[in-house]
Amino acid sequence: MHFDGSRFSLRPRVLELGFAYLSSLSLPELAEPHMEALVARLNESSSISVLDDTDVVYVARVPTRRIMSITIAVGTRLPAFATSMGRVLLAALPDAELEERLARVDVRPFTPRTVKSHAELRKVLDQVRRQGYAVTDQELEQGLRSAAVPIHDASGTVVAALNVSVHASRASMHELRSRFLPPAREAAAAIDAEVRKSGLRATGGSAVGRAGLER
Repeated sequence: MHFDGSRFSLRPRVLELGFAYLSSLSLPELAEPHMEALVARLNESSSISVLDDTDVVYVARVPTRRIMSITIAVGTRLPAFATSMGRVLLAALPDAELEERLARVDVRPFTPRTVKSHAELRKVLDQVRRQGYAVTDQELEQGLRSAAVPIHDASGTVVAALNVSVHASRASMHELRSRFLPPAREAAAAIDAEVRKSGLRATGGSAVGRAGLER
């Protein structure tokens, strides 16, 4: 729970306690039709997550087939540094806040392809900032490639990230960027437009990393 002096908002960790919170959360409701269209177009899974400290927490997911040994569902928590969505969200943080969080990140190998140091991770995040998206190549799990793009609230602040995940046997990194990234960007832009129309804004402090949105 977060209190800013005038209102309360729920942090993403509440998702681990159950699904009741989502019944009043508008972002997944706004995003789901666009995610379903994206999944139908690409025949690959798509998710939305938010940043909670140094983790990402999944707040929406439309699967197509099981490609991970890790079971992914709404409420799943993963280390941000090794995921495409996490890198989009980390890269959106102000410099001082990013450095504070990175100092607490345990850069550990999940696969031989995982980034191996804080210095390497910072270079990757600098690139994400420049290009406006993130891709990962089997860094969280062997065989899993992913592309992610930001989602913004009505003020233009990055509040979430949307990804498309694909098995490495079905798409090269070049194909991930050329075939899967553009439709993901289109879906994120459509979600952004819905959010702007609704007037949803992140509540409290830094908007990145909070799932609570208000009208």
